[in-house]
Amino acid sequence: MLYILAIILSVIADQTVKAFVTAHLELHASMPLIPHVVELLYVRNTGGGFSILTNHTWLLTVFTVVLLTGVALLLWKDVFPHPLARWTLTLVLGGGLGNLIDRVRLGYVVDMFHLEFFPSYPVFNVADMLVVVGVLGFAAYYVLLYGKSSGKGKTDQGASPRNTEAGDGTDDPASGT
Repeated sequence: MLYILAIILSVIADQTVKAFVTAHLELHASMPLIPHVVELLYVRNTGGGFSILTNHTWLLTVFTVVLLTGVALLLWKDVFPHPLARWTLTLVLGGGLGNLIDRVRLGYVVDMFHLEFFPSYPVFNVADMLVVVGVLGFAAYYVLLYGKSSGKGKTDQGASPRNTEAGDGTDDPASGT
C-alpha cells in the first residue's frame, strides 16, 4: 500500500509542478529558480528524452504503456522483493505515469527545468527525474545486491553451486569424488 501511495504522490508532484509552470509562464518563457544554476523554462516536448522520436507521441505512448505494465507486473508479482528494488521501480512507475498523463491528455510532455550551467542539456521535468533516479537506483541494486543473499540469481557469496547444493561444503556424492 505504501508503494501505491508513493506512486500517487509522485504523479501529484509532477502534475502540480507542470500546472504551476503552465499557469505562470508563457510557452518558451523562463524565470530563475536557482539563479545561474536552474531556471524554469516552459517547453512542450513531443518526443522522448533528448527529444528522440519527436512528433511520434503515439509511438512513445504505446511504448510507455507496455513498459509501465511490465514494471507494474514486476512489483505486483514481487519479482524483486528487496525494498531498494521495489522503491526504485516505484519511482520509475510514478514518473512514467506522470509523463504518460501528459502525452494522452495534451499530446506532448510539459518540461520546465533548464540547467543554466549546462545549456545544451535538455529541459526536463519532475517525472523525468523520478524515472532517471529509479532506473539508476535499480541498476545499482541489480549490480550490487541482487542475488547476494536472497538466494535468487547468483549464488551466495560466490560459492560454487555444487558445494551450496551439498550444504556441508563436501563434494557432491553423485560426481564420484
